[in-house]
Amino acid sequence: MSGFVDEAQVHVKAGDGGAGAVSFRREAHVDKGGPDGGDGGAGGDVWLVATTNQSSLIGFRDHPHRRAGDGGHGGGKRKHGAKGADLLVPVPVGTRATSGDGVLLTDLVGPGDRWLAAEGGRGGKGNAAFLTNRRRAPAFAEQGEKGHEQWYDLELALVADVALVGFPNVGKSTLIARISAARPKIADYPFTTLEPHLGVVRGDGEANFTVADVPGLVEGAADGKGIGHRFLRHVTRARVLVVLVELDPVTGVPPAEQLRVLLDELGRYRPELLERPRIVVGSKADALGVTAVDEAVALLGTGPGGDRGGFRPDLVISSVTGDGIRQLVGAVSSLVEETRAAAPVTEHVIVVHRPAPEGFEVQRVGEGVYEVRGRVAERAVALNDVTTDEAADYVQGRLRRLGVDRALARAGARDGDLVHIGGLSFTWYRDQPEFTGVPASRRRRSR
Repeated sequence: MSGFVDEAQVHVKAGDGGAGAVSFRREAHVDKGGPDGGDGGAGGDVWLVATTNQSSLIGFRDHPHRRAGDGGHGGGKRKHGAKGADLLVPVPVGTRATSGDGVLLTDLVGPGDRWLAAEGGRGGKGNAAFLTNRRRAPAFAEQGEKGHEQWYDLELALVADVALVGFPNVGKSTLIARISAARPKIADYPFTTLEPHLGVVRGDGEANFTVADVPGLVEGAADGKGIGHRFLRHVTRARVLVVLVELDPVTGVPPAEQLRVLLDELGRYRPELLERPRIVVGSKADALGVTAVDEAVALLGTGPGGDRGGFRPDLVISSVTGDGIRQLVGAVSSLVEETRAAAPVTEHVIVVHRPAPEGFEVQRVGEGVYEVRGRVAERAVALNDVTTDEAADYVQGRLRRLGVDRALARAGARDGDLVHIGGLSFTWYRDQPEFTGVPASRRRRSR
């Protein structure tokens, strides 16, 4: 079973907010001490955090669910509930999160980058918060808000300085094993590499750079053929491309044709990849018995147009004998340093996805039946008990201030129509709403 996974799904569930308490001060010799119910604590948030300690999304394959802690309930004597514990979900650097409809929500390209994947529910207010000069003994409190939950698609695009590009079995895995401590699977058949590998190479002086060995590219990869887009995705972040072309191809594809196909597929997938600095390397020089570029070009012969077959590599190497390896490492190291120095310093912005916009909307769901959707409206009716007159008065005033009455009138609601908001149903009147206080669960059972 593969230890590398670059596509996965995650289900995040933020913590629910704690409920506010209904409590009254009770002390000896103190008559009617007044409300002292505390507020509930907010639910914990779920954050995706990029880290270099993770190199794969394999942890999400069999265990995709992540949940933050719930907020504590309020108590008497104005004791507020504790906030739920936030959950930090580590993901590899280079992880992208998209919604179910394919919209990119965040791209975590740097260590420590974090993104709010699910926002915890707000804690409910205790009855002490509803004390006014007119309402001296409120016997109701707010329920906690439900935490946001959602599925996201995750995909990993490796972040490396150098990407090795070439046909299957051209010697990419042998090369990365030669120049770094990476130990990919090596065998004498196509598609030996089925998953990317990262290696760290020590260049000239103290300069280090990372190299990605990715599965072989075939013609039609830009259209998804073979490993297709899964391969090409890991090339997009590389600063430098090393294009390996087999000098003595076992597949029978001439070196010039290999180079043409590779550049064509890169350009079709992302045209900007052709503008990246690249080094064209002739590999497996030991098979031809050559050690220099001119020797390889002379041995390959002159094509019909007199252009040596249309192929002239920048370097010739043999990963088996070591010929040309030192020159290649030096050239790549210099090119990486140049691209690092020339890279513009830009402010990295993390896309913050809000679970639901503030506000509400009114929808007609049946003849004489309307539903009000939105966090602010649902929060306005989220009381532990709306059957009392004072609680109903509070809800009516809050909905009026939000503009729910006006919105219902604009939507065509008439006196006596049924309105649903969250778990509450009530009969609506333009001048004086009459709340029935029927919870949604009872409403469904009664039908």
